[in-house]
Amino acid sequence: MKKHLFTLALVAASFAATAQAVPAAKPAAATTTAAATDPYTDMMMATIKELMSTGDVAQLKQVDAKLERAAAVNGKDWLPRYYQAYARLITCFQSKEDGDTKDKYLDQAEAALAQARKLGGDESELLVLQAYIYQARLGVSPMPRSMKYSGMVTQTLEQAKKLNAANPRIYLVQANNVYYTPAMFGGGADVAKPLYEEARKRYAAFTPASTTAPSWGERQLLGRLKAYETASVK
Repeated sequence: MKKHLFTLALVAASFAATAQAVPAAKPAAATTTAAATDPYTDMMMATIKELMSTGDVAQLKQVDAKLERAAAVNGKDWLPRYYQAYARLITCFQSKEDGDTKDKYLDQAEAALAQARKLGGDESELLVLQAYIYQARLGVSPMPRSMKYSGMVTQTLEQAKKLNAANPRIYLVQANNVYYTPAMFGGGADVAKPLYEEARKRYAAFTPASTTAPSWGERQLLGRLKAYETASVK
């Protein structure tokens, strides 16, 4: 049982490390024509690119500060708070600090997420990020938190799916959870593969709502599918 709980906790750390290894494969900017953008949008695009390409805690905190300034410039836009929550979540994963400190990062992430929700953010995207934060809570202290947070991850992703079943990040987060769950508990690589395949279909059909809307995850998905191909060759 201890091995099972520990393995479940690995999914969040693995997801974070992969997410920060490379920027998203299909950034929103690539889906649009050469339309003119305003200085605020340019700043947000550059900040998002920086966020998605680093796992350095100091740099993540600098990005957090930039997003705080963006939120001050445009108090009606939910995206600075959304990405601020994401930055704080990744800071938790990458930090070598103690559990109490990591929980504080997650408290701050949830506070930013709540602000994004008040500003009318895309609820499906907010729920996926909330599920991701629950994974991080589990990772901070697997044994005492497993009963609470493992179920909350599943329930939150189901809520996100009801709102927008086309959101590819739902299937990616779900697949990672299943991948790191031992086969004896209904998980493992073989069970997760159909979810990764479903995520690939969803990403292929996905078009971000704007140049700054959430679009992360496809690169890490393709990396996982590549690992399946490599394993089958051996």
